[in-house]
Amino acid sequence: MRRGKAVPGGRSQGQERPKPLGLKQLADHLGLAPATVSLVMNRAPVADTISPETKEQIFAAAREFGYRPNFLARCLRTRRTFTIGVMVPEVSEGYNANVMSGIEECLLREGYFYLVASHRFQPDLIEEYSQLFLQRSVDGLIVVCAPWGRSLSVPVVTISCHHRVEGATSIVIDHRRAAEMALQHLIRLGHRRIAIIKGQKFVPDTEVRWKAIVAAAARLGVRIVPALVTQIEGNSPSPHLGYEVTKELLARGNSFSALFAFNDISAMGAIRALRESGRRVPEDVSVVGFDDIESAAYQNPGLTTVQQPLRRMGNMAAEMVLRRIAKTDGAGVPRQVVVEPELVVRNTTQALVQAAAKKRLRA
Repeated sequence: MRRGKAVPGGRSQGQERPKPLGLKQLADHLGLAPATVSLVMNRAPVADTISPETKEQIFAAAREFGYRPNFLARCLRTRRTFTIGVMVPEVSEGYNANVMSGIEECLLREGYFYLVASHRFQPDLIEEYSQLFLQRSVDGLIVVCAPWGRSLSVPVVTISCHHRVEGATSIVIDHRRAAEMALQHLIRLGHRRIAIIKGQKFVPDTEVRWKAIVAAAARLGVRIVPALVTQIEGNSPSPHLGYEVTKELLARGNSFSALFAFNDISAMGAIRALRESGRRVPEDVSVVGFDDIESAAYQNPGLTTVQQPLRRMGNMAAEMVLRRIAKTDGAGVPRQVVVEPELVVRNTTQALVQAAAKKRLRA
């Protein structure tokens, strides 16, 4: 009888699953030192010196023979849990989902697990979850869009929090540039009466962005009409909030040819309110959003918006918190990173003169 080829673990070729190997057996099979295999499987920083080809061979063999590193031994050796806490306002389609996607991509790549909690902008939950994460021995914390003011015993990286907290790194968008981009775009299209939807009072970006809009309008020579400014109320990620404030804005009876919304979600609600009032977008009113969430490109018409690189910001936050963990003194890690926005022009904005000409032709 012909015998199958012997494989590590005592099984023969043709059988469904080989017996899981130990570290030394896997290293012998690959012809490598056990220390090399251990460094790669445990994703140690020193493993960066090992060639990508060798790493791939190790991971492939580990998958084939069911090798799993001893997680408890790794934790004891490194004094880490390889777990990161993440706090977001809530988990749904939109801003938070895009940021979380970037965070997850990095942490999975680096072999880290993560725990997520939704703080809903509530200070008591932010305080409570911070303590719970520390009690669960997370190695670091990522905080998204929260009123953050705590110094913790673990590295902290925040996104859109606008804090000045010792020991924390913040990632923020350049709101000055973002406001200028949006207003310049509308002004070049001939718009001067521009309505503005502000974010909720409890959202950290709201006041910073509003001040940037006011300053940009002054530089560009555009008057902000108080009657054309409204503010979102309520704590919900629904487009309905933008829909309601736009209905209120329209009820005031003041004309405007363009609208700059706090985010894409509120812009979507605003477009529905405008249509229900008999106004067409962009023929009668041009609309600009903020964030460039994935669904913005698939609206009808596609939404013109100020793009925040949300996925990249999440990825950066995860990379920075891991760097802070690896370097406990924080050396080489910036205290603030300002990210540049981009204007993505789609089909919810058009020239005022062009819109007026089309209206005359229809008449």
